[in-house]
Amino acid sequence: MGKYDDMIDLPNHRSRNHPHMSMDKRAAQFAPFAALTGYGDMIQETGRITGEKRTISEDRKLEIDRTLMMIDSMKGEHPMILAEYYSPDRYKEGGSYIKVTGNVAALDLIDKQIVMTDGTRIRMEDLFELSIL
Repeated sequence: MGKYDDMIDLPNHRSRNHPHMSMDKRAAQFAPFAALTGYGDMIQETGRITGEKRTISEDRKLEIDRTLMMIDSMKGEHPMILAEYYSPDRYKEGGSYIKVTGNVAALDLIDKQIVMTDGTRIRMEDLFELSIL
């Protein structure tokens, strides 16, 4: 005779006042609890490395200006370019350098930006390298 033989065949109790809980809701009761919500994300963000903006030589500035003038003279042709530019980080000090290849839609000389056909906007003052492909 086993320890629980007297109750093994008893019917499963179901409340008449409360609806039966679904298996998903029952399982949620035993889900892990994160006491410090967002702490892991904060640690990861703190560890993310950003860099400083490099200063460029006057010769490189002149080369970029010449390339911008060539792009401006090609209005309507949507020339393909390779650009490397500094992108400031939105959340912390510093930023990173991004290389993009794409077609130029326009040069916004008022806001001093290169507008790409995909909608990307590159500030001319952040350019590190620029070439027409």
